[in-house]
Amino acid sequence: MELQRATITAVAHYVPDKILSNKDLEKMVDTSDDWIVTRTGIRERRILEHGATSDMAVQAAQRVLANRGISAEELDLIIVATITSDMVFPATACLVQAKLGAWNAWAFDINAACSGFLYALSVGTRFVESGVHTKVLVIGADKMSSITDYTDRTTCILFGDAAAAVLLEPTDEKELGILDQKFYSDGRGAEFLHMKAGGSLRPASHETVEKRMHYLYQDGKSVFKVAVKGMSDVAVEIMERNKLTYKDIDWLVPHQANLRIVDATAERMGIDRSKVMINIEKYGNTTAATIPLCLSEWWHKGLLKRGHSVILAAFGAGYTWGAMYLKWSLENGK
Repeated sequence: MELQRATITAVAHYVPDKILSNKDLEKMVDTSDDWIVTRTGIRERRILEHGATSDMAVQAAQRVLANRGISAEELDLIIVATITSDMVFPATACLVQAKLGAWNAWAFDINAACSGFLYALSVGTRFVESGVHTKVLVIGADKMSSITDYTDRTTCILFGDAAAAVLLEPTDEKELGILDQKFYSDGRGAEFLHMKAGGSLRPASHETVEKRMHYLYQDGKSVFKVAVKGMSDVAVEIMERNKLTYKDIDWLVPHQANLRIVDATAERMGIDRSKVMINIEKYGNTTAATIPLCLSEWWHKGLLKRGHSVILAAFGAGYTWGAMYLKWSLENGK
């Protein structure tokens, strides 16, 4: 059976109003604007003061539906990529389904940390390619401020809150849409990036709360080394599999974890920085939201155009990492 091609037919994002700048962080921990910018490229990040991850996801989803001109009841499937679910259960995607009124869709979450959106986009693509579904909503959303320790100067400078979403549908245009993908995992990296408590291994207790074990933990140096290699290696692999050179690529859309990782990936691919989507200075690391947030911003600015060759690449906790190659099919945004 010949597979259908899946393509992105709408994209949108939501970021909270509150801005937490590097100057603000200087008042909270022992750090400085210069130190943060030099090491990460981040100048500010957005913080959701009231509400949960599902609230941001719904905002992004509603904008996608409006952009596409369809109702929530036309959706077949909702996939939410997040590590900051509203609750341990039910799935945040089910909460989004209810808030949207998407009564004809089934829903589930994917937890792959910073690679989450790409994992979810891959799964959604398979449902469309197989002909099972025709309208799949894929959302990357994280309220990272809810699991960030603002007394830890090594991690609190990195993260922000946001949500972004895309709609996947089938297309008859074989030269456009999702063309290739490759993913990896290595559970041996779990010790370097995780949350120490809150799961079945260490349920919440007075001790875990007192020891601040319900916040994100990261061994920055260890993660940085493998992230640079993993993200750049898989992006180059996608290029080689599809016989692409740097001249063939219009945009690299990397996960926005650290500007040095982004630059290293682009350099390895031979891509000039002018072809790299970078917004980390405004939002920090919004985990599952970073890649669709870039896609949405660039499309709405009219910079991401129909026919553009795009490579998406990410690396996250797990370890998880991967890349996708697509030809953008949406008419130019404004």
